[in-house]
Amino acid sequence: MKKLFVFLMLAIGVTAGSRALGQVSINVNIGSQPLWGPVGYDHVDYYYLPDIESYYYVPTRKFIYLNNGRWIFSSGLPSAYRNYDLYNSYKVVINSPKPYLKYTEHKVKYSKYKSNRSQAVILRSSDPKYYIVKGHPKSKAKVGVKGGPSGKVKVNAGNKAHGNGHAGGNDKGRGKH
Repeated sequence: MKKLFVFLMLAIGVTAGSRALGQVSINVNIGSQPLWGPVGYDHVDYYYLPDIESYYYVPTRKFIYLNNGRWIFSSGLPSAYRNYDLYNSYKVVINSPKPYLKYTEHKVKYSKYKSNRSQAVILRSSDPKYYIVKGHPKSKAKVGVKGGPSGKVKVNAGNKAHGNGHAGGNDKGRGKH
C-alpha cells in the first residue's frame, strides 16, 4: 500500500510539473494586424495614433477616440478624420491594457511623432512573415483593400484592411522603438 501511495504521489507530481511547463506560450498576432500597421512586431494590442490622438485596438478592430469627454469604441473614425491616411501616419505600439486611461501621458510623450511619415507599413513589406496577412500583395488569401501601397485609405465601418504591425515608441510591448 505504501508503494502504491508513493507511486501515485510521484505520478501526480510529474503530471503537475508537465502541465506547468506546457502553459508557456508565445502570443503572435501578425495575421490579425491591419495592413496599415507598422512592420516589426509579432504581437500588438493597441496602436496610438498621435496625429489624431486616438487608439486602435487590434483584437476587436476598433478605433478608440474621445468625443465630448467620453471614449468611443467604433469600427470607424469620426467624419472629421474621413481623409486621415493610416498608411502614411505614425503608429505607436502599446501592449498594456486600456492605454486610453493614460491618454494625457501618451499625448505628451508621443507628440514628437505627429506628422512623421517615415514608418514602414505591412502592406509595403517584402518580409515573408507578413504574407499571411489578408490583403498583402503577396498573400494567398487576397481580399479587397481600399487604398493601396501609396494611396489613402478611407477609415469607416466598411474598411476591412487588416494585417500585422510594428511601431516605434513601444510601451511595455515586444519589438523595436
